[in-house]
Amino acid sequence: MHVSRSLNPTLINPSFYTVMEQRKEDLTRRPLYVYDLPTDILRTLARKDDSGDDPDEYIASSSQTSNIDAEDANPGGSGGSKSCSFCGVTSHTVEEQKSHIRSDLHGYNLKQRLRGAKPVTEVDFEKLIENLDESLSGSDSSDSEDDTNKSSRKETTLSALLKSQAAISSRNSQDEDDFPRKRKQGSGKSPLIWFTTPALPSNTYLGIYRAIFTNAELENERVIQEIISRKQLPSMPPNKLMTNSNIPTPEAYKGPHIFLCMIGGGHFAAMVVSLTPKQTRNAPTGSITKEAIVLAHKTFHRYTTRRKQGGSQSANDSANGAAHSAGSSLRRYNEQALTDEVRALLQEWKSMIDTSELVFIRASGNTNRRTLFGPYDGQVLRQNDPRSRGFPFNTRRATQNELMRSFVELTRVKVQEVDEAATAAAKVSAEDYARKQASAKARRNQQLDPEEHQLSEEEETALLHTTQIQSLIRRSRLPALLSYLKSNDLSPDFLFYPPDSQQNHHAPTSLHLSASQSSAPLVTGLLIKGDANPTLLNNNGRTAFDLAGDRSTRDAFRVARSELGETKWDWEAAHVPAAISRGDAESRIAREKAESVKEEEQRRKQEEARLKIEGPKIIENVPLGKAAVRGRALVLGQVQKTAQEKREEESKGLTPEMRLRLDRERRARAAEERMKRS
Repeated sequence: MHVSRSLNPTLINPSFYTVMEQRKEDLTRRPLYVYDLPTDILRTLARKDDSGDDPDEYIASSSQTSNIDAEDANPGGSGGSKSCSFCGVTSHTVEEQKSHIRSDLHGYNLKQRLRGAKPVTEVDFEKLIENLDESLSGSDSSDSEDDTNKSSRKETTLSALLKSQAAISSRNSQDEDDFPRKRKQGSGKSPLIWFTTPALPSNTYLGIYRAIFTNAELENERVIQEIISRKQLPSMPPNKLMTNSNIPTPEAYKGPHIFLCMIGGGHFAAMVVSLTPKQTRNAPTGSITKEAIVLAHKTFHRYTTRRKQGGSQSANDSANGAAHSAGSSLRRYNEQALTDEVRALLQEWKSMIDTSELVFIRASGNTNRRTLFGPYDGQVLRQNDPRSRGFPFNTRRATQNELMRSFVELTRVKVQEVDEAATAAAKVSAEDYARKQASAKARRNQQLDPEEHQLSEEEETALLHTTQIQSLIRRSRLPALLSYLKSNDLSPDFLFYPPDSQQNHHAPTSLHLSASQSSAPLVTGLLIKGDANPTLLNNNGRTAFDLAGDRSTRDAFRVARSELGETKWDWEAAHVPAAISRGDAESRIAREKAESVKEEEQRRKQEEARLKIEGPKIIENVPLGKAAVRGRALVLGQVQKTAQEKREEESKGLTPEMRLRLDRERRARAAEERMKRS
């Protein structure tokens, strides 16, 4: 019999796993409360072996591998329709799932997915936004404000975070993957402590937040199971609390309780919650449920944040100077009023805060921190208080509902089912992803290596000469161009560098570029004084003469052929026509100018004669501009009235009141037109 008792229970009872699954379903039907755990779980609770895989790492690896593979697998087995593969978050109810979808964490991970970066967990995201200056704190429940303001606030928070990351990345010249590595500095401990129990299947773990333990308790993690047993509290009967006021009764005040506080974006919420649950019965014959006891709660809201811009007025004054608008004055007044109200409330609750076991505070930005931590006379909260700690998860706007949600999240035991095979596969995928990222980064560094593309001394010199020569040609500086070529011992047929650029491909020499610019003086100077070769071809097989854009530039080639002689160059290969003398070219230019002047005079005479006989041409049914309308009215003998004359004519016979009304309507219409144009 003794041997049979030591055997594995699964060998005795084949339905052992079925019983375990049924027990798990019974336990997880309602959230497990840290301070009131079932007896069988409390007696068998054991710390998870540190040598094994951490469920937190499994969750993170599952969310990261979702960016690698296109398959939306759920290796944890606890997801289903209420899990988010981007963030690795599992929701217990549809309301929690909807709340997560509207959260900044989900929006940020979506942007990370679009950028090909890794998602972040709730704790990492909270660390990301805690150093940002105070702004509107994101989405919230629909009973606070309208959906339009919620979406703008969410976008403002996300854009502020992305801009901050871009600034840090540009300053340090680091990759996006370096940012998560920075957040891992510090203790490196998971925000959750994981436990196992024989009352549940072997692949099911229970997680409890470290934040609900004091510093002294965390120093003795080896006996953390005994600490959890000592923290168990009996439920309070319904007749213990006999008042509905915010001031607790002496029985509730003496019990263990915690203080929660949030401030940001002009919103403040504080709450004192008893750790002892209250038993309630929905119906005389219904089941008994347990609810949290709120000993005191208070919320404030002041208009302190600049709409659609984010940030407090004091932060804007510090950065850009004090503004003098009515809105800025109102925001400054509200900031001081909010500070006074918050400090007065903290002083009123001082006795409850001093006796609280833990103090949870979320205060983003220097202004909000000064509001709570001062220093000021009669200061209640202090930054060096060992009870003070932040929320180890992402939070939204400071409201009473958000504080209660945070309390439930802190005191709820997380139930995580881990598939060992899926965990191993996720680790392999994460390692492959890390290797791919490392190899891609190495390839990018190799492509951007400056030594591989570093120019030689000859190439740098050629590039400098190319820049100087092309600049002189564009400005038509012939003497300076010839002097530069002579002083640097450069050939007039110097080939521009780099030869594969689009401009140098079309015009590789000074003569080609001068001809394409239709600069006849430069062409003449380069051919006659610079001894440039007109037979050279560009990469398209065209000579400099083929690039000439007007007759004067082409005549410059013919004049050079005449002055240099037929034996100087192969003018036929250069596509230059028969030579002409400089005098012939100048006389032809003068003759063409005289002919154009004569034709213009003849045209004007014909137009004057026609006007004397026919008069000016007036095109009917054609919209005209203001100047054309006035000219047409003058030609037809009509007097064009000014705007003032039109207004005086319209207001004739009107009383002074009617004239004022008419002026207001005119100004309103003018304002509407300006708004439409802008």
